[in-house]
Amino acid sequence: MPRAKKLKINLFKWRYKHISEIQFIYLLSILIGFLSGLGTVLIKNLTFFIKWLIDSSIFHDISIAFYFLLPIEGLVIVYLIQKYILKKKVSHAIPSVLYSLSKRNGIIEKYKMYASLITAPITVGFGGSVGLQGPAINTGAAVASNIAKYFHTNQKTRVLLIGCATAGAVSAMFKAPIAAIVFALEIFSLELAVLSIIPLLLASVSAIITSYLFLGTNILLRFDLQDPFVIQDLLFYIGLGIGTGFASVYFSKIYFKITKIFEKIDNQIYRLIIGGVAIGTILFFIPPLYGEGFSLINNLLSGNTLEAIGEVPFFHDVTDSIWAVIILLVGITIFKAIAMTITFAAGGVGGIIIPTLVMGSTLGNVFAKVINNLGLDFQVSESNFTLLGMTGLMAGVLHAPLTPIFLIAEITGGYELFVPLMIVSAISFALTRYYVSNSIYTMELAKRGELITHDKDKNVLMKMQIHKIVERNFITISPEMNLGEMLTQAVTQSNRNIFPVVDENNEFLGITLLDDIRNIMFDQSMYEKISVSEIMHAAPDLIELENDSMHTVMKKFKESGAWNLPVTKKGKYHGFISKSKLLTAYRQKIIDDTL
Repeated sequence: MPRAKKLKINLFKWRYKHISEIQFIYLLSILIGFLSGLGTVLIKNLTFFIKWLIDSSIFHDISIAFYFLLPIEGLVIVYLIQKYILKKKVSHAIPSVLYSLSKRNGIIEKYKMYASLITAPITVGFGGSVGLQGPAINTGAAVASNIAKYFHTNQKTRVLLIGCATAGAVSAMFKAPIAAIVFALEIFSLELAVLSIIPLLLASVSAIITSYLFLGTNILLRFDLQDPFVIQDLLFYIGLGIGTGFASVYFSKIYFKITKIFEKIDNQIYRLIIGGVAIGTILFFIPPLYGEGFSLINNLLSGNTLEAIGEVPFFHDVTDSIWAVIILLVGITIFKAIAMTITFAAGGVGGIIIPTLVMGSTLGNVFAKVINNLGLDFQVSESNFTLLGMTGLMAGVLHAPLTPIFLIAEITGGYELFVPLMIVSAISFALTRYYVSNSIYTMELAKRGELITHDKDKNVLMKMQIHKIVERNFITISPEMNLGEMLTQAVTQSNRNIFPVVDENNEFLGITLLDDIRNIMFDQSMYEKISVSEIMHAAPDLIELENDSMHTVMKKFKESGAWNLPVTKKGKYHGFISKSKLLTAYRQKIIDDTL
């Protein structure tokens, strides 16, 4: 026996003897919190290193002269890494994790443990207008999944550990452990129970300690509130909630629209070139959109608006006008969503969380500046509205109303703005949900019926795989057969009472039941007089393997009242699903999910 295998067996024996299952989950959650925190630190530091390299004396002149070419260079490098090193495409981070939870029982491929770790810093470091939080979550989730697989944990534990990795990544990035837990609960629809909360807490704390160990007390977003909550500004809070709601709708719609445009371009090289040129052009005219945008947020919070805007070509002489500044900030708000989406569509790797915060901060700041400069004798806190704008965009775009409330509260070190945070978040979320039924993360999964929700029955049905319950032990017959041929070639050879009728190309035509011939099957004079085409009839309903979800299958059984329904695959006969086998599989899945 190989030494590594023997050590593994001994480790498993020791664990089963000395550590209970719940204690083992706690230990794993601490380990996963540490590793996801470490992954987040690595992603951030690699990105900073690439930015430093580009801004160093060696590349400084080149980067200025060919500023608009930097994103193309980054996208080309990412493309080459995916094609020749990884030999796989790095998919959009959180949607791929959600898909793994819903259709792969939480199994995530090993290459995803390092794929985003390599490609995301290059995308962002070379100017891609995306965030790093999604890739950090993807890396941590892949690590958690493979650790769970190594220790042979059940599906429920594996999903919980992926949630721990998510909480760890968010906690390490923002140093906001409570918001991290809420994010994991909202995005992955985890159960709010003691058995899940404690591991999430342990992972979140472990990750934030890891971040402090490697990054010290430096925090990407940190702001001490200077202005208190003012009840007189209630109408403005409501107005900002409405504004961020419509901005969230714009963000989501523009993402879906640009993505569809790029999907029509079959050649990945063309996508890369077109997208890279578009991003480079946008960055040339609006430099604040370069990379993630944390410096822009921090400058707006500190009141350094001109530093946030930076040197914008052709606008050097207009920044003395407050309305010119407002227009520039509106431009940043509008084009951030466009630049982010093009980066994704062209082949870049990143996340949407931080871009939503950037867009929300500029929108909130603009909202406050407009109020303060209308000449109507109103004065509101620009820093507070900047924070509230971030809350509104995050709540709307991510369809996660609680996460931004706790995130901003932790960033500011208190709960002074809790009431306006709740107002803006609730309004933005409700308004966005009205116009956009699902978030960017979940839209495609929801369309395919593969989205995990808090509806346990739907989740169980969604996790079931249709092909595993299809029965194939049915003998097919052709419509040209006569009764005698059907009896000798099918009825006497089968223990089933249903016979699917197919043509020479195996296309499904209908069914014949034993009950249909019971009164004539012993009358030999009818054997050659009656053909299958005369006694066959349509099935009560039809299951399409490639199109129907398990929820649809269950609905078809309920509406048809049938005990067996035929299954087709691209029009061809594929087998049958019986109600008894479906319900048995459903009950077993419930048991598996609760163990």
